[in-house]
Amino acid sequence: MNRVNVEQIQQVAQQQWEQQADFKEYMSAVNPNMPKIDVIDYPNTLHESGETRIISFDLSEQLNTDYPATSPNLMASYLRICQDDTLKTDAKATSQMFYVIRGAGKTQMSHGTINWKAGDLFTLPGVPDALHSASEDSAIYWVNDAPLLKYLGVTPNEERFEPVLYTKERLCKELASVREEAAGRNRTGILLANPNFPKTMTLTHTLWSLYNALPAGVSQKAHRHNSIALDYCVAAGPDTYTLIGKEIDENGNIINPIKAMWKPGCVFITPPGYWHSHHNDSAEDAIVLPIQDAGIIMNMQVLDFQYIR
Repeated sequence: MNRVNVEQIQQVAQQQWEQQADFKEYMSAVNPNMPKIDVIDYPNTLHESGETRIISFDLSEQLNTDYPATSPNLMASYLRICQDDTLKTDAKATSQMFYVIRGAGKTQMSHGTINWKAGDLFTLPGVPDALHSASEDSAIYWVNDAPLLKYLGVTPNEERFEPVLYTKERLCKELASVREEAAGRNRTGILLANPNFPKTMTLTHTLWSLYNALPAGVSQKAHRHNSIALDYCVAAGPDTYTLIGKEIDENGNIINPIKAMWKPGCVFITPPGYWHSHHNDSAEDAIVLPIQDAGIIMNMQVLDFQYIR
């Protein structure tokens, strides 16, 4: 190729790059109209029957993405694994959370094998694959940060933490201890942390989780935060719910709220920035397990957690 041809190719490329330059008037574009995130629930009927499979909460059409996503940063799914069957998960993610809804079994991956049962929670880094085997009919709630990586156009090349297992026994013991210490307070829960992330004190460097008790007859006043919440109901009696809305009145009550019922084995989405209050009008204590992208949001120092006292 002679020098003239090289210069012509460079000139064409230069023109193409210049054509990519775009400009927007500041006030018309400073607050772009982003895809709406709705309050959506995923009932337990999705994982109670049928063949072994991944039941994805894919909202990519609503979020206007060309990859599966439940929220801009997170992907959530139910895993249904029939007795004596196996299921492989292979997300290109840096953080994965698995909460065992029911059943028992094991998860094998490059780090070794985790034995799990109903009520256990475990986290995995960006392992290339994980093989889940069920010794009884099982269901697992699975959340990972694959959409965040797809948005950035990157793949994981470094594991930021080792697998961590939070057993049901430890979760219950720690929650009971906090409930005794915080008797009379409006909020009672334990944050699940990883020693590798002392700055954010979160489940992983991107994920955040709270094992939160809502005692019988108690209502928790409204709060809000800039992280989205994928809320799993561990336990609840009838008439237990969350009220969700954009604004509150002068008394701290949510204006025109959406009512999301707590049903054991179900998940509902709380949009980022929305006020929400939890209410237990039943005679049974309830527990909710929210998974949020607050690990990365907190690291950016924009979580902006606010609550009504």
